[in-house]
Amino acid sequence: MKITLVSTSSRKNSNSLRFVTYVRNLLTAGGQHEVTIVTFEQYDIPFVGQGSVKPDQLTPFQQELTSAWEAADVVLFAMPEYNWTAPPQATNAIHQLGGPSFKHLFENKVFAMVGISNGRGGRQPALDMTTVMNKIISFTNSYSIVSPKLYESHETDKNLDENGQFNGHEVYERTVNAFLTYTLNVANRWLAPTLVEK
Repeated sequence: MKITLVSTSSRKNSNSLRFVTYVRNLLTAGGQHEVTIVTFEQYDIPFVGQGSVKPDQLTPFQQELTSAWEAADVVLFAMPEYNWTAPPQATNAIHQLGGPSFKHLFENKVFAMVGISNGRGGRQPALDMTTVMNKIISFTNSYSIVSPKLYESHETDKNLDENGQFNGHEVYERTVNAFLTYTLNVANRWLAPTLVEK
């Protein structure tokens, strides 16, 4: 299965990047999945009302994001919690790409949402992004699904080191694995005919 992990923090060495690096290590351990990481460190998508993204004029970052997204069966967004919501870059990217020119990004995908926090947070950005993504899937009349199980990465900097290696509480490790198992089961059910064709 092809999986794209998107770290939606624009900060270098962010907790979101720690999380997706950890998840990549888990998913590639058995050699069953092809995993790509995209980070928002070079984010340059204009905000709504200030410009648009044109398929024939993509910047290197926009090309990297859309190519990895298009190739994936599962797209996981890891979002830092800023003032109890998702970062504006994350929702703006969905708004800007959620039109006819990029409809293919919302076809035959399973999306998964993770909220990242230094403390005991993370639920709200995952919920907010789920709402936006479901609306875009509906608006573009696409056939994709947002996995109903969210993940809240609590105390991320205490559970994962700067290289994305686990060094925390066993509950964290257990719940991440349960989240990934659930997400992959949803993907196997939703994408079964598509995966056979590939």
